Amino acid sequence: MTIRSKKGFSLIELLVVISIMAILMALGAVTFSTAQQKGRDAKRRADISAVQKGFEQYFAENATYDSNTSCTTMGGDTAFFPAGLPRDPRNSSPYTYSYRCGSTAYCVCSRIEADGTGNSTAAASSTTCSFATSGSLNYFCISNLQ
Repeated sequence: MTIRSKKGFSLIELLVVISIMAILMALGAVTFSTAQQKGRDAKRRADISAVQKGFEQYFAENATYDSNTSCTTMGGDTAFFPAGLPRDPRNSSPYTYSYRCGSTAYCVCSRIEADGTGNSTAAASSTTCSFATSGSLNYFCISNLQ
């Protein structure tokens, strides 16, 4: 009498392997999505910091900020912003940069994807930023240093 060995996998073995693969793919997708959000938030903070430096350089040379409320005079100056003012990595509502300028002050804000990690509760609506230490801190804002 000869014993034949079975080749292949049983249905249960295949289902277990497929289930494990599905769980690992789901975990990977969540991790990847979170990493993308953190990367975009880091770019927003870096962009806004660069804008602040450019605006301050403009002020140092001109003794004034932009009297145009949308900051297009400073933002269009190729000496300080060769590519113009930066745009949000997603650049779709509500993820856009808000610029508000006056001759003595400015406020630039961006919505942050990681809720509660910003320094403001609202986007720039005037040349004075609404910084906060509590509440819904979903915006990152900067204002003039002078």
